[in-house]
Formats: sequence, C-alpha cells, structure tokens
Amino acid sequence: MSSTPNFGLNAPQSEAVMYLDGPCLVLAGAGSGKTRVITQKIAHLIEDRGYDPRTIAALTFTNKAALEMQERIAKLLKQPRQAKQLTVSTFHSLGVKILRQEAAGVGLKDRFSIMDSDDCFGLVQDLAITTDKQLIRSIQNSISLWKNALIDPEDAVKNAKDEDEAQAARVFRSYVATLAAYQAVDFDDLIRLPVELFRNNDPIRDKWQRRLRYLLMDEYQDTNTCQYELVKLLVTGIGKKPMFTAVGDDDQAIYAWRGASVENLKTLGDDFPDLRVIKLEQNYRSTTRILQAANAVISNNPKLFEKALWSEHGLGEPITVLGMQTDDQEAEQVAIMISADRFQRKNKWSDYAILYRGNHQARVIEQCLRKERIPYTISGGQSFFDKAEIKDIISYLRLIANDGDDPAFIRAVTTPKRGVGMATLEVLGAFSKQWNCSLFEATFKGGIEAKLPDRQLLPLRAFCNFINQLEARASRPGPSGSGENAAAVLDDMMKEIAYESYLYDTFDDRAAQSKWQNVLEFTNWLKERGCGGKDKSGEEKNLLELTQMVALMSMLEGKDEEPDAVRMSTLHASKGLEFPHVFLVGVEEGILPHKGDPDASVETIGARIQEERRLMYVGITRAQRTLYITWCKKRKRAGEQVHCDVSRFIKEMALDVGDAPPTEAETISPKDRLASLKALLATAKT
Repeated sequence: MSSTPNFGLNAPQSEAVMYLDGPCLVLAGAGSGKTRVITQKIAHLIEDRGYDPRTIAALTFTNKAALEMQERIAKLLKQPRQAKQLTVSTFHSLGVKILRQEAAGVGLKDRFSIMDSDDCFGLVQDLAITTDKQLIRSIQNSISLWKNALIDPEDAVKNAKDEDEAQAARVFRSYVATLAAYQAVDFDDLIRLPVELFRNNDPIRDKWQRRLRYLLMDEYQDTNTCQYELVKLLVTGIGKKPMFTAVGDDDQAIYAWRGASVENLKTLGDDFPDLRVIKLEQNYRSTTRILQAANAVISNNPKLFEKALWSEHGLGEPITVLGMQTDDQEAEQVAIMISADRFQRKNKWSDYAILYRGNHQARVIEQCLRKERIPYTISGGQSFFDKAEIKDIISYLRLIANDGDDPAFIRAVTTPKRGVGMATLEVLGAFSKQWNCSLFEATFKGGIEAKLPDRQLLPLRAFCNFINQLEARASRPGPSGSGENAAAVLDDMMKEIAYESYLYDTFDDRAAQSKWQNVLEFTNWLKERGCGGKDKSGEEKNLLELTQMVALMSMLEGKDEEPDAVRMSTLHASKGLEFPHVFLVGVEEGILPHKGDPDASVETIGARIQEERRLMYVGITRAQRTLYITWCKKRKRAGEQVHCDVSRFIKEMALDVGDAPPTEAETISPKDRLASLKALLATAKT
C-alpha cells in the first residue's frame, strides 16, 4: 500500500484515509463505504506511517462489527498477524481492559465482578421493594441514563422533578453503594469508571494516552455523554495533538432513547476547532429512486451538516406503496409477494427483508410466512442461553468450574433464596475486597466470623460446601477416566436446589411450566453431550468439560453462517445491514412515527418526530434494488380493530407519479395473487 490515494477509493474516501494532521470527522452517509475507510486508514497507519498496531484502537458498538473489522484489516496487511495486535473492540470491551489493569484506581479488587442486566434487575427489585416489572425496568433505565450522562446519585436526588423520579434516584443511590459493597460493576460502569479514573488520575491517563496513539470511532452519532468524555480524555493532553478519526452520520442517529446524543457531532467541532470534516455522499448500495426518497424524507429535519446521497446504480424500479384493509391482509400480501417475486427473479430467500417499527408487529407476519412455507429468521430475538432460567442453572455450573466467578456466586447463592440476603453479601463483598479474594474464598477465611453471625454465615458455608462436593464429583475420574457421569451429577444438583419448586413458588403456573420445560430441554441437551451422544466425538465429557463447552457456545452463538431465509427485523436492529429487496411494513401514524407521550412539550414531541424520521430514513436506505412500503386502514390492537392513518413520512418521500401513490394503492387481492402465482408455477413445470 502506497502513500498516494488508494486504487478503488473515491476522492473523499481517499482524503479521509490519508488525513493525519489532526482530528478528523468523516460524515458517512448510508452505504457510502465507511468501514472501508476505517480499515484502509488503519492499514495506512501501519504500513505507510510506521504506527505500532498495539497503539491503534478502533471502537465499534457491537462485537460482530469489531470482529468483521479485524478480519478485513488482516486481509489488507502484509503481515496479517498484526491485526491481532490492534485494539478493535466495543467501547465496553475497552472499558473492561482499562478496569482490569487499573482496578485499584477505582477502589475495586483485581477480580471484580461484572453483573449482567438480569442480575441488576434483581438488585433493583430488592432495593425498590416491588415486583412491578415495568417499574423495575423504568428505574433500571433511569439509572442507566444517569450513569451515561455522568450524573451522580446525589445530583439525581436533588434534581428529581417528581416523586417517581425521586424514588428512582433514591434506589440509584442504594444501588451504587450495593454494587461497591459487592465489588461489582454493571454494564454502564465499564465506561463511567474509566472516565472517573482518567479525570482524577493524570499519571494513569498519561499512560493510556501513550499506549493508544491513534483512535478511530465507528457510528459516532450513537455515542452518549460518557463515551464522548472517554474519547476526549484519551485524545487530549498538554502538548498533545489530538489524533483521531470519528465516523458517523447525523441522519442515522436513532438511539436517543438509550442516551445517545447526536449533539456529540456538533460538540466535536466546538471542542476541536481544527477538526477536518470530510463528507462521503456517494452511495454504493441503492438505486437513485431509493436515494431520492430517502433524501426527500430526511430533508424535513434540521441539518447539522448538509449532505445528499447519490448513486451510479441507475434510476431503478419504482418504489411501491400499498394501502391494505387490515394487518392480516398486509401480512398475507407481503408473504405472497415475496414468494412470487423470488420465483420470478430466481432469488434466494435471504435477498428479502421485512422491517417494522416494533416487535409486536412480527407475530401476524410470522404466521403468514409459516403458512406459505417461507423460511425466516428474526433479528434481535432472545437467545436460548440468555433466558433467565438457563442463566440461573449456568451460574451453578460456572461456579463449579471456577469458584472465583463472583457474578455466578451472587446469582447462584440467591436463586433460589436460601437465607442469604443483600446485607450478608455486602459484608462478604467488603471482606473479600479487604483480602483481595473471591466471595467464595472469603466465606471460609479466618476473621469472617467476627463480621457475620452464625444465622448469616452458616447458610453461606452450607452453600459453598454443596458446590465443593459437586466440584469434587464433577472433576473426579470416572470409568472412562474423564470424571463421574455428568448426568448423575447434574440430576443430583437439580434435585438439591429444588429449582422446579422455586419456579412454581415465584411465577404463575403457565410461566413456571414454560420455564421448567426450557430447563429440562437444557439439562437433557447437556446430558446427551455428556454421554457422547451428540457432539460426534463419541467421548464422554464430565461436568467441567460440559461447562466450558456451554460458555463457548453462548459466546459464539449467532456466528454460524447466515441461513437462506427471509430476515425479519425491527428498524433499530436493521441498521448497518442491506438487502436487495425490502418490505417496510406498518408505516402509519402512531407506529412510524411512534406514538409518544401526548402531554409532552412541543420541543420533546418535535425531537421525537425528528428521531422517528431518521428511523424511516434508515429503513429506506437498507434497500438495494426494490422497496415496498405498506400501511393499513385498520389494525388489531388489544383484540380490537382500530382506525389507522397513513404516515406523514410516505408523503414526505415525494414519490414520482410513476411510483405507486401514497394513498389507497391498488392491491391485487391475496387470493388472486396466489392464483396467478400457482398458474406461474404450473406453467414452469410443463
């Protein structure tokens, strides 16, 4: 790779790759090749500018994006192994890396715990003394937004607008204290604590600035206050020229509800006056008609930066807008149109995507796809390994495999309840920090007797002895030399913890039965593999080996090759993806744009409509060749048919006369279309 612009890059892309005289913002429109710019720039830094790959960090928002980026960089480098030396990760993974090395600087022991969303849900439930799931999630969300905005509990309490907010702020205060006592952090702390550390400790900040000489950020419009602060602390210092490239698109900022601030794009220019702004406006994905519609919609939003996408892919097919009578008709029509179009074009199923605003729209469409025998996958569905009941059982297995796993200890010792409460765990957490040991080890350490009375200590020790016995059996060589039969150990564990009774005591019968079926499916799956039945090796595995296998599978889940199936996805989950043929369904007032709080201020409603418009823009720009947009006159809500109005965004697309009009489009009835499809298929066979 030479120091002149690279073959295959257009002029703005090349400028973005080559520019290294200071901070750089690349405004990358949808489908404009932003990942290519980031990967080529990293290769340029290493190959032409002599940067040590260990001093370059590229930050993304998903592990999948980070993995793909690293693989693409490896292909560009003369020595592909150098790609492994780069820090290509999510913001949160970088935060973990910093905290693992600097734990003492934020008052944590080396082996601090990272609690997942379920663990934190349970904690908030205990602190708020409520079983109202909606309230618990609302408080959890408030805590997350406060942390991401770098607001501390005292300020949250002081500035609460009403009693609900004041209650959430008081829970926040207790929540922070409890996590500290547990020697644990939550997801948001992974960025908040490094920010706190760098603000208060110049030598540590200097060390990380020397370690990371060049920073690149993808999807910059999705950063929140905390993430932006981390970036600033990493790139600014006395006598240091800020060296970074931020890549983003203000027209695709769709995450304000989780704390992201599109204003960070504007603030970048204020904080870095010599910021070079480079626009990527050539789109390599879509036809001109699709881009014209996208540009027309987004032009109704106030602009941070003026830009308009264009393409050399030709005018393309007209965009089709179909007005349906009901959501049942909409679902049936979409299923039949996909089936007919696939047959006519000789396409793969995976060439098609159905996009919608909310998950509740998916069910009726799924039913029609199944009826038409169309294979499909759903983006953003919950993984089997992410179900709370499966994670409960896995926490026991993790603890048997590694008694130093504090999050697993906290989850297992409190699920089912066994007389170990938050007060006990707080004392144990403080004691384990003092001795820099695990919670499990602290239970047996001399001196704990002075901290906890027998009524609190004995249930803890009984639990730990139970885990030790299971561990001894799990690792003991059996007849095959690999440990005692995994099925027997697993059955005894399940019997001892009485998990089925716990489910029926905690949930209604229907929910408990469903959860218990999942647990049985999981334990049977484990037993089959333990007995060498399904892993094709024919070898028996002990429980420790099975636990390692589960950990690996839950981490790797979703990395299999994409099946040949229609992709169903929410608009939020579709960002970053592209498909030859897109069906954007339910484009009605109240759905897209989403119905917000009618009592909100004019400013709040205006900001919400702007964000919904960006979501529409994201939906339109997923399409490469054809785009179908549907809306319904009536839709079932809570079992009743309600009247719907066509979305304002369809009118804003300013479609040509040649395109289908945005009002009641003539639709072939599903019955007639099916008849013509069958006739087509019959003709093809003769």
